[in-house]
Amino acid sequence: FCSKQWYQRRVRGKRGNIVQTFPAVEYDFVPNKLTISQDELLHIQWTGSNTHNNGNNGGDGQTGDAGDGTGGTDRHNFLQMVRSDLNYPCPYENTTFWDMVESVSYPQATSLDIAVGYATSGYYCGYSNYGGCPAGNHVTDSNKEALNQQLNNAPASYFGHVLKFKKAGTCVYMASRNNNFTNRSQKGVLWVKPKSE
Repeated sequence: FCSKQWYQRRVRGKRGNIVQTFPAVEYDFVPNKLTISQDELLHIQWTGSNTHNNGNNGGDGQTGDAGDGTGGTDRHNFLQMVRSDLNYPCPYENTTFWDMVESVSYPQATSLDIAVGYATSGYYCGYSNYGGCPAGNHVTDSNKEALNQQLNNAPASYFGHVLKFKKAGTCVYMASRNNNFTNRSQKGVLWVKPKSE
């Protein structure tokens, strides 16, 4: 894999509305549009924070902590959508992306394991126990607290997987926490071209 071209899909931005984040930006995937070849690798990962402090709302539109989830925290996830003009993810059973990829970093991970890790920001590392997902960190472990809908109890950062592609296709995706049906929308699209000939 050392000879293959690698791409990274990360996040940028900070918590707040467009005025509060200036001169930065609200959350976004970087790059949010990417075309790669099936014979290239993609590492989807992100970092976040539990200690963002933009001050209390001062009534001036410039200070404050506008955003979803626990104040002062950054969270992200990666969920496939049917189309980019929608504001909700599709159920796992209707996704196509997870059947397109395999994990280079954790070859034992199934497509469901990879999807669960990304959907939960690493709170669950997979659906079941595999080499990179120890006991106590997967969905089928009944002793783990349920994931909070706003990802409040998920890790701020997630290493994710280095992915290789089994086939070409398109994936339109979103982060569920940073999408509240207004101008705050964390979405992107990935086009995977067939292998070079």
